[in-house]
Amino acid sequence: MRKRDHNVLTNAASLLVCGLLAGVVVAAAAFPAVAMSGLAAKAGAETFGALPKELTVARAPQISYLLAADGKTPLATMYDENRRDVKLKDISPLMQKAIIAAEDHDFYQHNGVDLNGVARAFVNNQSATNSRQGASTLTMQYVRLAISYSATHPADVVAATEDTSARKLREMRYALQIDKELTKDEILERYLNIAAFGNGAYGIYAASQVYFGKPPSKLDIQESAMLAGMVKAPTAFDPTTKAGYPDAVGRRDYVIQNMVTIGAITQEQADQAKKIKLVVKDKRTPNGCVATNTQSWGFFCDYFYRWWLQQETFGSTSYDRERRLKSGGYTITTSLDVQAQKAADRAVRNHLGVNSKAARMVAVIEPGTGRVRAVAVNRNFKIDDPNHPQNKLSSDPKKAKKKIRGNYPNTVNPLITGGPGITGYQAGSTFKIFTLVAALEKGYPLSYTINAQQQFKSEYIIDSSNPAACKGTHFYCPVNASKAMAGVHNMWSGFGFSVNTFFVALQQQVGAENVVKAAQKLGITFRASSDAKFAANKDAAHQWGAFTLGVSQTTPLELANAYATLAADGKYCEPIPVQEIRGPDGDKLDIANPHCEQRISTQVARAAVDAARCPVGDHSSTSKCKTATAGNVRRIVNAPVAGKSGTTDSEKTSALVAMTKQYAVAGIEADPDWPQTTQKMGHDVPTGINPAVYETLRDAMKGKKRIEFTPPSGKIIEGDQRSIPDVKCQSIDTAKSRLRGAGFEVVVASSPVPSDCPKGSAAGTSPDGRTIKGGVVTIEVSAGGGQPSGPGTPTDPTPGSTKPGRPRG
Repeated sequence: MRKRDHNVLTNAASLLVCGLLAGVVVAAAAFPAVAMSGLAAKAGAETFGALPKELTVARAPQISYLLAADGKTPLATMYDENRRDVKLKDISPLMQKAIIAAEDHDFYQHNGVDLNGVARAFVNNQSATNSRQGASTLTMQYVRLAISYSATHPADVVAATEDTSARKLREMRYALQIDKELTKDEILERYLNIAAFGNGAYGIYAASQVYFGKPPSKLDIQESAMLAGMVKAPTAFDPTTKAGYPDAVGRRDYVIQNMVTIGAITQEQADQAKKIKLVVKDKRTPNGCVATNTQSWGFFCDYFYRWWLQQETFGSTSYDRERRLKSGGYTITTSLDVQAQKAADRAVRNHLGVNSKAARMVAVIEPGTGRVRAVAVNRNFKIDDPNHPQNKLSSDPKKAKKKIRGNYPNTVNPLITGGPGITGYQAGSTFKIFTLVAALEKGYPLSYTINAQQQFKSEYIIDSSNPAACKGTHFYCPVNASKAMAGVHNMWSGFGFSVNTFFVALQQQVGAENVVKAAQKLGITFRASSDAKFAANKDAAHQWGAFTLGVSQTTPLELANAYATLAADGKYCEPIPVQEIRGPDGDKLDIANPHCEQRISTQVARAAVDAARCPVGDHSSTSKCKTATAGNVRRIVNAPVAGKSGTTDSEKTSALVAMTKQYAVAGIEADPDWPQTTQKMGHDVPTGINPAVYETLRDAMKGKKRIEFTPPSGKIIEGDQRSIPDVKCQSIDTAKSRLRGAGFEVVVASSPVPSDCPKGSAAGTSPDGRTIKGGVVTIEVSAGGGQPSGPGTPTDPTPGSTKPGRPRG
């Protein structure tokens, strides 16, 4: 409806009359004996004229909606008040007529204040036999609600609703002004969006959803009449309660008849509507992460919620930010990939249910954007009811003795993403990637070789009583998981076979503090206080010998993002759970944009990925992969893939990272209640971590394009090559001297090979021809026998070699 023209004289008269009548009505209510005195009327007029004319209206709290990345799948709703503003055109005309019939028949005739109504109220209130009337119009009711929602102090809220003459006068003054500034339709729209309808429903959109499960545009006569009837007293006319139902029906029928009175419907329509049995759904809108659309998505929702509370864009304090989320009316398209999330949910629960002490945790991140596509764990995102607990006693014997319950099957702790009380878990050999990166940054090429023995005596000092110390010393002496791992390795074979002594030796050469720095650049934050102290002190970090073996705590989310940075050619992106945020007016906020920076050079990142293809059974034209610790991943995922597995001492945790160009998936299996668990966390077994990771990646990749990783190029592959002196048939001592003189590290093979050289002399070298400057050259010892030896002569395969018997340098 178009805004009506207002005659200046009419408005002036309205102000005067309203002032006089207001004074009289208020006085009549308080002092009936003097209500008609000139003094009362004069006082009312003067007070009325002194009131401010401008009403500052704050937007009423709005519900915020969370959607999946497809922009349509509901994830969760968050609110202090369940309200969503809608346009009048999206509200049934029957509902519009019903509220007028219920509250203000002359809404379209008066100027915001019903003078006839004020007069009637005065006459009525003089009678001791009648209940009091207030003569409030819809416009005045809107003013009252608007003042309450705009209040910045609790006392202002009280003043907006208390039954006083000051409140009535203020409402009249503002109502007249609003009626001049807005059309009747605009006032009606605002009123319907701000009114309370009970059962946590504020505004007509929420009310129609809660009571009838439909949008307000679809409300029929009897539904509209019931809702319109509720605004007068939502509790008294509550149709969801046994006591309120009869009154709700009576009030509904009263409003239906009033709709006939104002000409909105016919008597026949009214009679038919009254015959309809009132049926309400009483379905409150879910609120918060414990009530997500899909129960298992609560962990992702919680990660989003914690992320939001850290964003200063939404307020200076966490309290302010929470209020903005729950009242700001945002439409938030999260980064949750429905396909990937469903895949992760299935995979973590497959063969390992929610009642398992072992938590199987998976996080999925998109390389190049940092968008978190899925988080999953075999737990229920649920607060365990202390009065009727479902959770078992803690797996930690000390806690169990005290009857402390564990985090299974129900928990709301941020197990996958980290947070208060959750510092993470040891991820084992997945941390070797950071040593690889640090070495590549220092100029060590992929072909750099180390003679990795079964045990390595390092220069790292530890307590002599530590089992990892060399016997009788205080030096850290790590061993390999298997004797078969010993031998000459380059980065491809060392990483593919996960050779501990190779990586501790390499870390010692590079400097452990530089390895720690590489981890930090890739996003590892060191949540545990003991880890943080090591990382913050360069001298302490320099002595962190076991760091490369994954003794520091991390989370699946951080681990996934570290590897994702490499998959994105060294571009680190801050993990982010959103891809679009729009305010209540539809404006797009920049806060959802990825925050990325180049932290690792492109060639270093590509070289690291090239080596990381080896553990998961993949390779490029560049990589020289031989042995794999999780070699079935490439076949199962059926896409170019890179990653690494990891295990801690006594298998207290197990981990696997597997990634394509589109997804980086990291999984850790551990007991969050008892880090020192005696339970062994498996790898490639039905209850282990490997299936959870590669099944998630496999199913997330369904229908996706297969994209190749770009291999590295240049010196980072082979490094600075040097010619190897020909020592064939020379004595072992002479061969050693010549090779060392040429700048190579010399190793003498333990098993002789057939050769035409004298027995016990040098039959040749492996490799021969050329190898990296400073690399390892193995002298092959002749067994005699007159058979030729030299380039290409077969010997026992060495881990990491590209040809039998010829390990790359």
